[in-house]
Amino acid sequence: MRQDLHIMPPEAPLDMPEQNLQDGYADPKAPEISTNYIVTACRFFVFVPAILATFGFVHLMWNWFGESGISIVEGALLGLMAFNFFWLCLTVSTVALGLGSLTRPAQADRPDKSLKVALLMPIHNEVPWNVFGNARSMLEELRGRGGQHEYALFILSDTRDDKIAEIEQTSVQALKESSPDVTLYYRRRASNTDRKVGNIADWVRRWGGDWPAMVVLDADSLMTGRAIRQLTDALVADPGAGLIQSCPQLIGAQTVFSRMQQFANGVYGTALAEGLARWTGQEGNYWGHNAIIRTEAFAASAGLPHMRSPLGRDTLIMSHDFVEAGLLRRAGWSVRVLPRLRGSYEETPANLIDHIQRDRRWCQGNLQHLQLLATTGLRPASRYHLFHGAMSYILSPIWFALLVMWALIGQGSDASVLTYFSPDNPLMPTWPEMSEGRHALVIALMYSLLLAPKLMGIQAIPLTRTRFSDYGGPLRFSMSFFSELLLSVAYAPILMVQQMIAVFRTAFGLQKGWTPQSREGGSYGLVTLLISHALETVSGIALIFGMIAGLVSLWLLPIAISLALAVPLSALSGVSLHGAVAKWMGTREHWREPQITKAARHYRAELKASLQGQGKATPAE
Repeated sequence: MRQDLHIMPPEAPLDMPEQNLQDGYADPKAPEISTNYIVTACRFFVFVPAILATFGFVHLMWNWFGESGISIVEGALLGLMAFNFFWLCLTVSTVALGLGSLTRPAQADRPDKSLKVALLMPIHNEVPWNVFGNARSMLEELRGRGGQHEYALFILSDTRDDKIAEIEQTSVQALKESSPDVTLYYRRRASNTDRKVGNIADWVRRWGGDWPAMVVLDADSLMTGRAIRQLTDALVADPGAGLIQSCPQLIGAQTVFSRMQQFANGVYGTALAEGLARWTGQEGNYWGHNAIIRTEAFAASAGLPHMRSPLGRDTLIMSHDFVEAGLLRRAGWSVRVLPRLRGSYEETPANLIDHIQRDRRWCQGNLQHLQLLATTGLRPASRYHLFHGAMSYILSPIWFALLVMWALIGQGSDASVLTYFSPDNPLMPTWPEMSEGRHALVIALMYSLLLAPKLMGIQAIPLTRTRFSDYGGPLRFSMSFFSELLLSVAYAPILMVQQMIAVFRTAFGLQKGWTPQSREGGSYGLVTLLISHALETVSGIALIFGMIAGLVSLWLLPIAISLALAVPLSALSGVSLHGAVAKWMGTREHWREPQITKAARHYRAELKASLQGQGKATPAE
């Protein structure tokens, strides 16, 4: 049997106890953090307008519903609408806060000492040349930039496929030969106990004592040397920080769906991230990668126990990052987000089905957070992060329920689907008279709340020292904006249905495992598309027939068309953008590519050619 490559420094053990979620914990080494009244004011600015607007909406709808009295079903409908309305308003107020905050200049951190930092890249059955191409580009940048801090990269393999592992180890040796001056380590665990959580914990317990800080990366992470050093400087300058998170930008999008996601992330995400960072303050969140962590604080505060599932099974905490952030803050360490840090990148799924598969895994982990809301000692903001993560999925069944109810209401009592039920049924509700005008008003209000963050996000562009010329000029930017808007409207109902399916799969225990993310993309056959989108297609066709029969309001036509065309839209999502449309919906990284992405692409191709020249191919690609 082939001996695994093991290139690691001498062990430096660090205790990492499992936390008791029923007992509070305060780390005696955590410095006291004073109340930040600016953060309190920001929270007031975000939540109070959202609450007041929701009360106003409820009052309006109550007057309509109350014309004939409020039934149980009508009350449920009103509650669902109010809940969705509040979350939409909260997003708008968060973006508004971000816009105001962006008018203030950022302050640079000036560290007074050096820090020894480990870059941790956990991998599991990944394409080796992609991983090591990214790794080499980051190491080369750090070496070329120099500075007072010391860095080393640890490739922490949990790969189960022996053929892929063999290529990983060949890649390590090739990288060390081509860049002898960089510090690179590699080890492969014999068993991938507790997945990524266990992989990181194993490193902390065995080697963490020698590394005061660690930057956790994903297999597709890419960070400039400047971004890594800025994170390091920020941690040194803030002795109370346990974790500082960057806001990764999406890169590498070469298909319709991934380009849509990348454009939205690059243009609209800036103000949202800024606003979120301002009102969460020192109680921010962790997204599992592209963040720097104080190793000793993490070891003392964030060791994750297993938990009991609703069915009584012993289970791993899967979406561990939110929970680790909450436990760090519980222990007295701050968790911050640096929204203006540039040069932190990650990739996104290439097509709709790959996105759905990843979303189902995330849904499984985020719904698990509902069981953790009662964890003793968590700060309110940490509970909010857990709750918000779960609600981002639960809202989809709520939206679908609203869609069904709205369709049943139809165009009033003379044309409603509900008129076909027996009026003698005592459970039959007295539905409000939803005239076309009322339909138009409510739907226009909802769409405006969905559109407002996008329009506000565009206003953030000049506030970030960016110009429309960085996006190909005003005309090309406008075309990209309207393209993204139309595509997001088309895909939103499909994603709603798929997230609803993910919620029910999780609730009934049908979502099993936590398989690696598909990063290479590709197209899917017609049979797969038909099976994957059967519910959307049937729902859309049913709505359209209801409209033809005069039973369903025409204001639902955009949603109906999207659902009915789910299969061709899914096929479109994976179409590659080449030639004349290569920069369609392009962000500034497309129009002026960063040096590190050029380097990563070069090193990926070089390593791939070298490995294939040796007759090595990987089933992971």
